[in-house]
Amino acid sequence: MEESIENKLQIKNRLINFYNNNKVKILTLIFIVILSLCFLTFLNYNKEKKNILIAEKYVEAGLYLASNKKEDAIKLYEEIILSKNKFYSILALNVILEKNLIKDYSKILKYFLILEESISDDAQEDLIIFKKALYMINGPDKQQGTKILNELFEKDSKLKFIIRDILKE
Repeated sequence: MEESIENKLQIKNRLINFYNNNKVKILTLIFIVILSLCFLTFLNYNKEKKNILIAEKYVEAGLYLASNKKEDAIKLYEEIILSKNKFYSILALNVILEKNLIKDYSKILKYFLILEESISDDAQEDLIIFKKALYMINGPDKQQGTKILNELFEKDSKLKFIIRDILKE
């Protein structure tokens, strides 16, 4: 019984000595951890705020498009693409392509390149490359589009079966 109390006292004395000897280090470590958590919270909040702004721009561009204000819609869609948002940039380019809002071939290819660089997910990147190839095939650069499809087919993409059917035609 006395040994147990003596052991507890020894442990308590060791902890007090450790704290007294390393007080500055311990307080610095606690301060750094708290500061890091605050910084990460701020970054997360800022990222969420930017995402909400991009979402609002996307909705606003859709409203402009619905009310036949195509120039305003195009400006907002281009802004969204240039923001490199992983979700809304792809949607914005899809709308531009579906509604044929921009006729400039090189500008559309530039937007595809921006999206390819900003997307880190392999499946999404393959899908963007696939859409780019289809756009090129339907445009003036059919050979380059076919070449991209062949490269994507050889890469063993999840779109392999669709690509095979397109290449057969």
